[in-house]
Amino acid sequence: MDVVIRNASLPDGRRQMDIAIQGGRIAAVGPALALSAGREIDAAGDLVTPPFVDAHFHLDATLSYGLPRVNESGTLLEGIALWGELKPQLTQDALIERAMRYCDWAVARGLLAIRSHVDICDERLLAVEALLEVKRRVAPYLDLQLVAFPQDGVLRNATALANLKRAIAMGVEVVGGIPHFERTMAEGAESVRILCEFAAERGLMVDMHCDESDDPLSRHIETLAFHSQRLGLQGRVAGSHLTSMHSMDNYYVSKLLPLICEAGVAAIANPLINITLQGRHDSYPKRRGMMRVPEMLAAGIEVAFGHDCAMDPWYSLGSADMLEVAHMGLHVAQMTGQQAMRDCYAAVTTTPARILGLQGYGLEPGCHADLLILDAGDTVEAIRLRAPRRLVMRRGQVISEAPTAAASLNLPGRPSRADFRLGRAPA
Repeated sequence: MDVVIRNASLPDGRRQMDIAIQGGRIAAVGPALALSAGREIDAAGDLVTPPFVDAHFHLDATLSYGLPRVNESGTLLEGIALWGELKPQLTQDALIERAMRYCDWAVARGLLAIRSHVDICDERLLAVEALLEVKRRVAPYLDLQLVAFPQDGVLRNATALANLKRAIAMGVEVVGGIPHFERTMAEGAESVRILCEFAAERGLMVDMHCDESDDPLSRHIETLAFHSQRLGLQGRVAGSHLTSMHSMDNYYVSKLLPLICEAGVAAIANPLINITLQGRHDSYPKRRGMMRVPEMLAAGIEVAFGHDCAMDPWYSLGSADMLEVAHMGLHVAQMTGQQAMRDCYAAVTTTPARILGLQGYGLEPGCHADLLILDAGDTVEAIRLRAPRRLVMRRGQVISEAPTAAASLNLPGRPSRADFRLGRAPA
């Protein structure tokens, strides 16, 4: 073998497992594999996991915080207006530089697949060209999937539909939309129909920003599910945000969730952004503004978490850490049971991998040897600690390493080291 990782704990609970790697793929997984290798890595009982996957991000806007000014109100609409002010000032070199820097962060955090929306409402398609170049550059170590996103509305903007089709022709893979930003509910519904029919005609996936508001009557996810089923798009469509669901009445939701499930539509929550942007018009009580994740999982709907933004017009924080996203999602959705916490880990790994259609993802023999060793014993501890990534591997090659999280102590009568792990005896 090229590499054997020894004494690994796996996300499914198996412990003291070995993983053998040959030719960039996993060759065998089992206890005490009787195999030799060019390199052996001792996981020392730590969690070995497939890499993190971000199902929803905006790489064209990332790391632009403060340009041309800061979003003082913290609202979605000011963020959109601010992005509109920034777009004329964008250059391709600056877009590429910021996106590449974020991808460096992503690799260091074990985030090796990103679905990024890219604004197509600029006649130059500057951001599309920039992110296609970034996609080319990062291909050896990161899967970047692009969504043609009509930020200003595909009907509200006179040239958006033509631009979207141009972007797809250039190599963007997924059809996006933003029906709640169209001028009327009727035009929002019409935009969903137009975009889904275009995707069906071209055999493309769909991922729409949908109902990103506190309005309980913003119900474009219903329309998206209807057209997905009508056009045979099951398994190829995702609705992102769906924050209006937090404000809908329970009877309507009891009808809506089975429809989403039957239509094979996945849902992508963005906990960091949903909890920040929504509820801004409330005094108290103040709505959390995130989709009903536990209820959706119970209904059989695939639910992933996305980072969405990092240091841009909408969000002033962020560092490409999908464990931070899972941590926030767990808290906002009150998913504190053991299985619920494991579901939150799946929402930043295996579930988004399925939504993106990633091939060869996982820890089974035949899968790509893309994996992480985390400074944690299991997935719940990984979320609790936002665990350091001891090692990041892509196709069997180590591409990032980091020390474990520990502090030296000088306290009378106490251990010399604090490493924050409960499963390990203090030094």
